[in-house]
Amino acid sequence: MKKIWDLYKKYREVIDYLFWGAVAFFLYMFIIWIFIDKLGWEEKFATLIDNFIVIVFAFFTNKFFVFRSKSKSVAAFLREFVEFFAARIFTLVLSEIMIWLGCDVLGFDKDSYHLRIVSDAMIVQLITQFVVIVANYVFSKLWIFKKEGKGSKKADQEA
Repeated sequence: MKKIWDLYKKYREVIDYLFWGAVAFFLYMFIIWIFIDKLGWEEKFATLIDNFIVIVFAFFTNKFFVFRSKSKSVAAFLREFVEFFAARIFTLVLSEIMIWLGCDVLGFDKDSYHLRIVSDAMIVQLITQFVVIVANYVFSKLWIFKKEGKGSKKADQEA
């Protein structure tokens, strides 16, 4: 048991990021089901509202449980929120570009099959989601919730 705990402590941030990402995924699926199937909302509107809710959820879980960021002012908190939201919008656009390139430009659409198990479009989706997950983690770790040393410009602005 100690070995498992030591491994968790060593990789805590990545494990917590993946765990809360999975929770966000299931929350997204549950909310979209409620909005579309139970409330009868139009898909595009439901998806827009659902994405906003899940981005806010992901911000708080990433801030407090994954990266354990402690904002020292309202301005610092708002800066993190705006940067997080901007990064998520950027990776959303990136994923749309990757899907367009893979499916429309390169022709890996739903009618082409790889090994007759899944469509090539699903492989494009899988690759895209991997890139988005890694990009979101990098943006959060190196930019949004970056831990700065005492005396740094960013730390001074938050004080």
